[in-house]
Amino acid sequence: MQHSMLDPSTDYYGIFHHLDETDLRAWERARKVGQRYVERVNADWEAARVDREVVRELGAQDLYTDGLEIEGHEQLTPLAAGLVSMELSRADGSLGTIHAIMGGLVLRSLLLYGSEEQQNRYVEGICRGELLGGFGLTEPDHGSDSVSLETSARVDGDEYVLNGQKRWIGFGANGDFTIIWARLEDGSIGGFIVDQNTPGYRGEVIEGKAVLRAVHQALITLENVRVPKSARLPGVSSFKDIARILSATRSSVAWAALGHAIACYESALEHAKTRIQFGRPLVKNQLIQHRLSVMLQSITSMVLHCKQLAVLDAQGCLEPEQASMAKGFCTSTAREVASDARDMLGGSGILLENHVVRHWGDLETLHTYEGTATIQELIVGRRITGVGAFV
Repeated sequence: MQHSMLDPSTDYYGIFHHLDETDLRAWERARKVGQRYVERVNADWEAARVDREVVRELGAQDLYTDGLEIEGHEQLTPLAAGLVSMELSRADGSLGTIHAIMGGLVLRSLLLYGSEEQQNRYVEGICRGELLGGFGLTEPDHGSDSVSLETSARVDGDEYVLNGQKRWIGFGANGDFTIIWARLEDGSIGGFIVDQNTPGYRGEVIEGKAVLRAVHQALITLENVRVPKSARLPGVSSFKDIARILSATRSSVAWAALGHAIACYESALEHAKTRIQFGRPLVKNQLIQHRLSVMLQSITSMVLHCKQLAVLDAQGCLEPEQASMAKGFCTSTAREVASDARDMLGGSGILLENHVVRHWGDLETLHTYEGTATIQELIVGRRITGVGAFV
């Protein structure tokens, strides 16, 4: 029996055939959520509206855990976690981003570095999709060089006082809390759980986005925001701790890019089969068949990258640089697939109802966040040459 949620014409090598039943069930749950959401996503996209129902639905299907071990929840294998990321982005980039923020960033931060009290207070709410959390790292002047963060935290009695700005923070303006990463007076790094109703915390939804319109990012301004010492994540002391989180999510971004590419390829193939031009279907043209074949080659290469990440992760030997290579390759390759698909659909390719243009645009964001493709290549370059070339 073939165990795959992909058509054989997409999973051309049968790489996802004969999956473990547990992995397949996780993929099926993500597929059901995605299929239901794609029916209404265009309305959310045009209105720049976050669908809180789908946030809760992801929680109800236990999809936020992202391979993490959480009492009372199924621990997904690295392969299952990757397939979930892929499938949600196959439906929509905003949906995949919601999943990445909540599970990949916020939940992972709490489980790796939070105190027992912090975990008891926040983890279950995130898992259920009942709480919205933000991951406040990127700043207006520090994106790829986030290690240079300028947001400050100083001790004042039994409290920390936070000052600075954060930018592009998912759910940073319309969530419940944000994990703010800041530099302490001794130069070390701290993570602080900040309720978004705290005096001095101001989150503004970034407007005018042309992509990822069904999830909100925020500009956060912190002006003498006071939090108790108990709000600090006790397990964090340096940027290496943050890098551990980012390395894990880079694998998820590679899988997400694969999902976007698959959606675009499938749309292009269906269009080519049904679109009649000059009295015959597009698929009867050699050039169309050539382009579809090249797209499939690209997708197959991405699948192999992602599958090997899962194998290495399951063996406990996945290196950050390997995740960087997959992230850079998959986002770059997916952009090419999406661009080709949009072109093949002609004028119809720019209509939301055909879905390709959403994926095409959203991939521009994936190509940038969690470190641009150029940064990923420099990370790999440093590993293979022993020389850093970031500055």
